[in-house]
Amino acid sequence: MAPSFLEQLWIARYVILSGLGMSVSISLLAIIAGSVFGVFVGLALVYGGKILRFIVRAYTDIIRGTPVLVLVLASYYVSAAAGLDLGPFSAGVLALAIFCSSHVGEIVRGALQAIPKGQTEAAKAIGLTFNQTFTSVLWPQAMRQCLPAWVNTAAEMVKASTLLSVIGVAELLLRTQEIISRNFMSLQFYFLAGALYFIVNFGIERFGKYVERKTVLPT
Repeated sequence: MAPSFLEQLWIARYVILSGLGMSVSISLLAIIAGSVFGVFVGLALVYGGKILRFIVRAYTDIIRGTPVLVLVLASYYVSAAAGLDLGPFSAGVLALAIFCSSHVGEIVRGALQAIPKGQTEAAKAIGLTFNQTFTSVLWPQAMRQCLPAWVNTAAEMVKASTLLSVIGVAELLLRTQEIISRNFMSLQFYFLAGALYFIVNFGIERFGKYVERKTVLPT
């Protein structure tokens, strides 16, 4: 009698959980690092000098126009050729963080430039410095505008983590493929992997909605 899906799932439970944990860890690190660096990219695009803006603009355009898979392969193989001892995990996080930063930088740039200039002028009129204006007037508004697009970018990082299997990162997709190679239950286990990715992204969406409710301005 052929083993059932539930039997195979029970046998492979720890493998699936380890793959899910790896996917979540990589995505979380990439989102955090990419978001932090992306904020500085966005600030440079808005407030930087001509040379800095040119360099950062070239960076964002090149990275956003490059497929994630190419970034993953470049981070792994180019870093090795350059003598950097980056393992698959570190190279994968680096590639996704770089990709995330370019998108977050554009999100921050758009949010800051969407704020009416009259608010900056009003802040100057009451004697606020640039730092005070940015932290008290501009950034709180920009952050609220950034949030929906940032949630989409975070979800994209989770989906992009599936590409790290090509450099040997034992994330959820690679673990699922290993399980399927033993029991040949392709449909069932790919559906399970898809459901797990959906749960992770749904959690990110719910978190974004929670933060949005907490930061909404009273009417």
